[in-house]
Amino acid sequence: MSECILNALPLTDGERAQFLAAAPGVEQRFVPLMDDGGLVAPLPDPAAAEGATVVLGCLPPAVLSASPTLKWLQTWSAGVDVYLKPGALPDGVMLTSAVGAYGPSVAEHMFAAMLTLMKRLHRYRDDQLAHRWGDLGQVKDLPSSVVLVVGAGDIGTSFARMCHALGARTVGLKRTVCPPPDGLDEVHTLDELDAWLPRAEVVALALPQAPETVHIMDRRRLFLMKKGSILLNGGRGSAIDPEGLNEVLSAGRLWGAALDVTEPEPLPADSPLWDQPDLLLTPHVAGGLHMEGTREQIVAIALENLKRYLAGEPLKNRMK
Repeated sequence: MSECILNALPLTDGERAQFLAAAPGVEQRFVPLMDDGGLVAPLPDPAAAEGATVVLGCLPPAVLSASPTLKWLQTWSAGVDVYLKPGALPDGVMLTSAVGAYGPSVAEHMFAAMLTLMKRLHRYRDDQLAHRWGDLGQVKDLPSSVVLVVGAGDIGTSFARMCHALGARTVGLKRTVCPPPDGLDEVHTLDELDAWLPRAEVVALALPQAPETVHIMDRRRLFLMKKGSILLNGGRGSAIDPEGLNEVLSAGRLWGAALDVTEPEPLPADSPLWDQPDLLLTPHVAGGLHMEGTREQIVAIALENLKRYLAGEPLKNRMK
């Protein structure tokens, strides 16, 4: 079977030329379905996917699941949960992700939120809007802090490197122990979470969606956290029990928290979390294409994998 590539990535003219050069003589259909803000557009004509053996981008499973020709899907997302569900892709289809593209963007967002909370900048902003002038007292010091990164993958390790560069002690938790990567002083397994929560000044969540990560930070674990510590979430909103978080914040147990993801999402207008003064909320904007470098990395990952695919070499970020 001859190859047919459907490319839904947001490409510059130069990048499109690179894909054409990487697959000479191969039919390539360019149907961009993501705009510069990372918003996804619907496939204008489902017939555009007919006969495609390779799809670069994130098409709806309903379009892909019945494809008799599809052999490989390269997503523009790091998470591929929707494509791992039974029946989402035809049997035997390879699945690769854009893991590695979003780490810097999400990590910088989490780092900025952490420092905002540590230095009480959110409270000073509130005072500015209320025309109040006053000293809010002591602030937190990152170099003297233990930063616990729960989910030490691409995003987690990128965040840890930033904290480590300023002198924090960084500890990563993941499913399996490995030699500590650059930026992490120690790596332990996730089953040590309870032991580390009372010891960390900062707990940063960068977990993928999985049955075992849903409400991993439940009420019990939220109250296990060190008094006066900070909670960050840049992974999946389902990792935190929202009722438990509201309770622990209302009790004054935490210095503060910052969420770029929530459960549910969007956060309902009547959620009490909106009114927590020491909670920073952003509407899932840490990733996406808010940094130009993210888009460039997504394109670079897809282009390298396309070259590997056509050369019969193992693909990077293989998820299935």
